[in-house]
Amino acid sequence: MASLGQIIFWSIISVIIILAGAIVLIIGFGISAFSIPEINVDYNASSESFRCEAPRWFPQPTVVWTSQVDPRTNFSGVSNTSFELNSENVTMKVVSVLYNVTVNHTYSCMIENSIAKATGDIKVTDSEIKRRSHLELLDSKASLGVSSSFAVSWALLSLSLYLK
Repeated sequence: MASLGQIIFWSIISVIIILAGAIVLIIGFGISAFSIPEINVDYNASSESFRCEAPRWFPQPTVVWTSQVDPRTNFSGVSNTSFELNSENVTMKVVSVLYNVTVNHTYSCMIENSIAKATGDIKVTDSEIKRRSHLELLDSKASLGVSSSFAVSWALLSLSLYLK
């Protein structure tokens, strides 16, 4: 049976190692955030428009609109994108509006940074609105770092239980 002093010692060591691991993850992989966009018809506009919103992104992403009818079309001249810093002053809300859309065409709003790519699709017909969203992680190191952090935590927990 471990003494109270040993338990306190190993508890402090465990906390130090976990904090060091967290610092390494932040420095090595950076702080990042991403979210799936929500696309809706923008009824505030004077013409048919789509509004793409994603609540949290960091670092700042790029936003590109495409159409399945002609994927190479550049919509930068008929879209407006803004980035608004959230209340915690770290992540940003992404809002992009595509103007002058054509009914019965499928449009995609793609938001991408170095960590993730999120896509939202919308198609408006006379009778319905179809939506679909997709999220893809681009940086496999980020998921590897998170899983290795959990592995270290479990190893330290096992060690502390063994010493009791």
